[in-house]
Amino acid sequence: MAKVTLKNVDKVYPGNVKAVENFSLEIRDGEFVVLVGPSGCGKSTTLRMVAGLEEISGGTIAIGERVVNDIPPKDRDIAMVFQNYALYPHMTVRENLAFGLKLRKFPKQEIAARVDEAARILGIAELLDRRPKALSGGQRQRVAVGRAIVRKPAVFLFDEPLSNLDAKMRVQMRVEISRLHNQLGATMIYVTHDQVEAMTMGERIVVMKDGVIQQVADPLGLYDRPANRFVAGFIGMPPMNIFAGHIRSDGETLVFEGPVGFRAPVPDKDRAALAAYRDRPVTLGLRPEDIGSAAAEQLAGAPRIRASVEVIEPMGSESYVYFRLADVTFISRVDAHRKFRVGESAAPAVFIGKAHFFDPATDRRIETTTS
Repeated sequence: MAKVTLKNVDKVYPGNVKAVENFSLEIRDGEFVVLVGPSGCGKSTTLRMVAGLEEISGGTIAIGERVVNDIPPKDRDIAMVFQNYALYPHMTVRENLAFGLKLRKFPKQEIAARVDEAARILGIAELLDRRPKALSGGQRQRVAVGRAIVRKPAVFLFDEPLSNLDAKMRVQMRVEISRLHNQLGATMIYVTHDQVEAMTMGERIVVMKDGVIQQVADPLGLYDRPANRFVAGFIGMPPMNIFAGHIRSDGETLVFEGPVGFRAPVPDKDRAALAAYRDRPVTLGLRPEDIGSAAAEQLAGAPRIRASVEVIEPMGSESYVYFRLADVTFISRVDAHRKFRVGESAAPAVFIGKAHFFDPATDRRIETTTS
C-alpha cells in the first residue's frame, strides 16, 4: 500500500472556472479517507485527478514517494470503483474479475488464485458462473469492488459507488466496504455526497465546498467541533439549528439574546472568547438532540425556548419535532414516547453547555478555552 500526498492542487476549467483550489492533504498508508460535500464541490474532480483521469492545473500529486502528475492512469497502481458498475454483460462474474489481469498478461494460475481470493473476501464465490443480468444491484457492486481487489493496487478509489443502490442495500454495502478495508489494510479514498456514509465509514473526513477544503477531521471531531457554519450544517442529521442574536451583559455574566423570548446564559467555557463580542452579533448553533432531550430537561435552571409545534416526524425510537419561533424554524430530536401535539405551544429545555458560537462576519467557529 502507499500514502497519497496532494500539495496545492488546483483544477481550473476553460473560462477560469475553478473546480478545485489549493487542495493540500496527506493520506496515510492504509488510511480510509472520505471526501464529502454537496454536488459541484470538487470532490469527484479531486479523485479523478488522483486517478489521472483529469489533468491537474497546478500543484503535485504523489502516490508513495513518486510524483504522478505526468504518469498515465494505468501506471499509477490504483484501482477505481465507480457509481456505474460497468460490468461486461456477456461475461460471467469470473470473467469480469479476471479481465483486467488477462490484459496485463498475468499467468493463468495467479489470475485464478486472485479471483478466488476476491470472491471469498466479498462472499460471491457462488456467483462466479453467473452473468451480470442475473445479479442484484448489491451483487453487481460487489463484483465491481472485486475487480479492484484482484489488482492488489497501492490505492483504492471509490467514486460514489453506492448511489445506485436502495437504502437497505446501501447500509449493507457500507458495512462490507468498511470490513474490506479492515481486512486488506488498504489505502482508500472514498467520495460521497452523503454525510451519513462519510461519518460511518471514514477514519478522516474531508469536507469540501466550492472546490475548497472546509475542514479535515475524524467523524467525532467534525461533529463536536465544526470549523464553520457550513460544516456545522452539513454534518449531522437533522442539521444543526442556527439562531442569530447578540451577546449582552447581565451583571457579571454574559447572555445570548436570540429570537424573541429566547435568552440563554453563555456557558463558562465560552465566556472568555465571547467577551470580545459583547454587544455584537453572534450566531448560536444547537444540535437537535440538545433541545428538548431528556438530558436537557433534567438540567437545573436550563434555558427554554417557547415556540409552537409545526410538524412531528416519528422515526421509531425517536421523533423529530419542528418548532417555530417568530420567523425561525428549529428541530428537536426527542424520545418517541415524549408527546407533543401539532399546533400547541411548548417550551423545550436547551442544553446550553453544548452550544456552538460562530462569528457572523466570517462564519468561523468562535474558539473556546477548551479548544
